[in-house]
Amino acid sequence: MKKIDVTEAIFAIKKERELTWESIAEAVGMSTVWTTSACLGMNSCSAQTADKLVSFLGLPPQAAKVLIEYPTKVWDQALPQDPLIYRLYEVVGVYGDTLKEVIQEKFGDGIMSAIDFSMDVEKQADPKGDRVVLTLNGKFLPYKSW
Repeated sequence: MKKIDVTEAIFAIKKERELTWESIAEAVGMSTVWTTSACLGMNSCSAQTADKLVSFLGLPPQAAKVLIEYPTKVWDQALPQDPLIYRLYEVVGVYGDTLKEVIQEKFGDGIMSAIDFSMDVEKQADPKGDRVVLTLNGKFLPYKSW
């Protein structure tokens, strides 16, 4: 099995059983964003988490070995040159599909316009229309002056 095979199997099971990313995350004891990203092949699972995921979803046993493998994080290689924009692009490259999945699961079809990094996605009710609360928490690296 390859990562794409495991990802496709997870999507099929998720659809068939009408699961949410949140319910899968709860079953394995991890955050929704991280679990979704791991299921999309962009993060590696610990052996324990991989076993929980395989068991909960009824994946073939060899899927656990694939979920433990270190990912190759590849996306469109046309990179912006500005350092700030580049870092935002990196976040979207690594977590873009994950954000799309989680946001669309929480809000429906639509859009929302990495190293030492954490992220959270929440839904906030608002009388003018529900809002996406995206928390990106990354380390600040200042430029040195000389």
